[in-house]
Amino acid sequence: MNIATGTLNKLQGLERLYRQGFHSEIIDRTIDKLLDMESHRARKEQRELEAHLAAYESQYQISSKEFYRRFRAGELGDEMDFVEWSIFYELHRVILERIEVLGTSTQ
Repeated sequence: MNIATGTLNKLQGLERLYRQGFHSEIIDRTIDKLLDMESHRARKEQRELEAHLAAYESQYQISSKEFYRRFRAGELGDEMDFVEWSIFYELHRVILERIEVLGTSTQ
C-alpha cells in the first residue's frame, strides 16, 4: 500500500467515525491547521506560477489563456518557450483547482 492509499484509508476511517457521532476537538483543530497550511503553500505556488506566466505574457504580448488556446490548436510552434509556458499554464490551472477544493474544505 502506498502512502496516498494509506492516508485515504485513514481519512475514510475518520469520516466513518464522525458520521457515527464521534467528535474530537484535537482532530478538528489538527485538520483545520493542515488545510490552512496546505492552502498557504498552494497560494505561494500560485503566486510563483503567475510570475512565470506574467513574464511570458510580457515577452510575447498575449494573455496566457489566449496563448494556450492557440498553442493547443497548433497555431504556434513548438519552441521551448511555448512548451514551458504551456506547462506553467497547466500547473496554474491545477493549483487553482486545488485552492478551490481547499477553500471549500475549510468553510
